[in-house]
Amino acid sequence: MRRRKPAILAGTGKLEITGVKVMNRLDGKRAIVTGAGSGIGRAIAIRLASEGARVALADLDTEAAESVAAEIDGETLIQRSDVTDAASVEALISGVVSEWGGLDVMVNNAGVGAAATVVDTSEEDYDRMMDVCVRGTFLGMKHAIPAIRESGGGSVVNMSSVAALVGIADRALYCAAKGAILAMTRGAAVDHVGEGVRVNCIAPGTVETPWIDRITSGYDDPEEARKNMQARQPHGRFVQPEEIAAMAAYLASDESASVIGACMIVDGGVTAR
Repeated sequence: MRRRKPAILAGTGKLEITGVKVMNRLDGKRAIVTGAGSGIGRAIAIRLASEGARVALADLDTEAAESVAAEIDGETLIQRSDVTDAASVEALISGVVSEWGGLDVMVNNAGVGAAATVVDTSEEDYDRMMDVCVRGTFLGMKHAIPAIRESGGGSVVNMSSVAALVGIADRALYCAAKGAILAMTRGAAVDHVGEGVRVNCIAPGTVETPWIDRITSGYDDPEEARKNMQARQPHGRFVQPEEIAAMAAYLASDESASVIGACMIVDGGVTAR
């Protein structure tokens, strides 16, 4: 499904978004964001579009993706996509290439979380976590990198976490999945830098998204759990999705041309301790 609107940045050069001046440094770039229907994915899709990119919003929930697309002044595509299914991911990439003539930016953002120790984690939760986070990132890179290469080069942005860098209570499986994404990012970066494809990842702290409510609802005192999650950031608050989106836009842009295989930490100081 395609949406076309006049580019809001056309002729202006700048746009005011939540108090931050941004430039259309992504003008003409063709981007895909998985998990674009809410949370971090929503913020990234909006930010990339605000800087001039054409954005394909991929999500299992097409109604949510439609809602995000309605917030975007620019050209978008909406695609129902299951990142765990190779045929679905391949169709997503080929559809964007067919519609827009190529691909410049791939943001592998779709993911899931689970709150449990290793002992308390079910095998079903393990399979789902590894499928969505690790397999999903693998398939996204597997099918996007050749398209980006054929388009003359560009950027892959994977979504890791500070959980890949430090141990977090009740998140053992999440730590493992996000650690795998970090390691895979570094390996892919080395493999494909000579092809003009830069691969990097972002390691957010605890971000204020709908996932927070889903996780905390499983605790005896959800409000106390929420406060504890906020408190583990030294700056005393949740990281905002727009802060992650700002980093994604930088990695997608040519300004980060020498940033290769990096893990860009946006965590409110968690890893500074």
